[in-house]
Amino acid sequence: MFKKLKLLSAFPMLLLLLMPLEVLAEEVTAGQVAGDNAWMLTSTCLVLLMTIPGVALFYGGLSRKQNVLSTLMHVFAGCCVVTLTWCIIGYSIAYTEGTTPYFGGLGNFMFNGFEIAEKDYSGLPIGVDVVFQATFAIITTALIAGSFAERIKFSSTLVFMAIWSVVVYAPVCYWVWGGGVLSEKGILDFAGGTVVHINCGIAGLVAAIVVGKRSSDIYTWAPHNLIYTIVGASLLWVGWFGFNAGSAYGANESAGMAMLVTQIATAAAALAWMLVEWLTKGKPTVIGLTGGAVAGLVAITPASGYVYPMGALIIGLASGVACWFFSTVVKKALKYDDSYDVFGIHGVGGIVGALLTGLFCVPVLAGVEPGMKQLGIQFYGILLTIGWCAIATFIILKVIDMTMGLRVSSKVEKEGLDVNLHGEVVS
Repeated sequence: MFKKLKLLSAFPMLLLLLMPLEVLAEEVTAGQVAGDNAWMLTSTCLVLLMTIPGVALFYGGLSRKQNVLSTLMHVFAGCCVVTLTWCIIGYSIAYTEGTTPYFGGLGNFMFNGFEIAEKDYSGLPIGVDVVFQATFAIITTALIAGSFAERIKFSSTLVFMAIWSVVVYAPVCYWVWGGGVLSEKGILDFAGGTVVHINCGIAGLVAAIVVGKRSSDIYTWAPHNLIYTIVGASLLWVGWFGFNAGSAYGANESAGMAMLVTQIATAAAALAWMLVEWLTKGKPTVIGLTGGAVAGLVAITPASGYVYPMGALIIGLASGVACWFFSTVVKKALKYDDSYDVFGIHGVGGIVGALLTGLFCVPVLAGVEPGMKQLGIQFYGILLTIGWCAIATFIILKVIDMTMGLRVSSKVEKEGLDVNLHGEVVS
């Protein structure tokens, strides 16, 4: 009886051996494509989760009670605005070949080529790539809102997000991932250290300076609900696996390693920030622990597909300390009001991660040798991104300020943006 069962169980394997090899290859290929497609759809949902509700809750918890709805609105409405600007023109600028290495073409303008049978450069359906990359544009732009929160007009915010996502984000995306100038130079940026974090961090710093400080005599600076903040940070951590592992564009070994190093760097950075804060202030805080975790997530982003665990550990520790220093010591010394440390965490974390990618990249993963040559390429990419982002962001904000105005009145700021701009309050 048992012998018969063994023979029956072996029957499917006999069929596979008798099947023509080309048929097997076709089935494996189809299965792999389906698996890759499923992973990319999942990653897209995870990255969107990072913005709504992740960033929304993270920022909302850090705001004062009278402005929590305004803060949430910036992120949620920004998601809507950038979705349209990206699909209408941003994706085309970022991923259509242009006549210059600094600006993509308009081959996909106004949804041109968005047919169901179209494939992107990775062989996946173009619809998957467009929406996956849209989530990157969305979170990059939404993060900037944390730099000028609690004192800016809602209408001006929406106009800024629409223009910035097209004029600043899309070209930098083209430089790095679309075949532009930094891609030609050989920069390593697996999931957005330059494109996303340095970009939004520098924009945040410029915005904080141009919009000006919050009125310190109006209210206390204490966050109103740190439960929201730690929930938001937790959602960011989970969603970031779609960000980094999803950038492998398939369910493969690269995605697995990216997921592992992301986890390691994040934990290391969170503990590093917490320990430094503990030593200097005498107490570990929720803000410090969550800020450190986000710093680690940011710093490992450009390196996630190019380093092994030991490199990730060093990147995490370095980013936790560096981001703590800039978010506390440097910000206090220079007296700029970056509300929720967009520059201190994303700008500085992105720079640290981009530089250390050049030192700890593994040839079998990155295709290049680590060392001073790659470090120089990384440094060049950082400088070019900072220069373009700072100048363009400054001009956009100044034009909006001259035409619409940026800040709310002191009366509105004192009473709160929620009731005055949206007619709603949190009871």
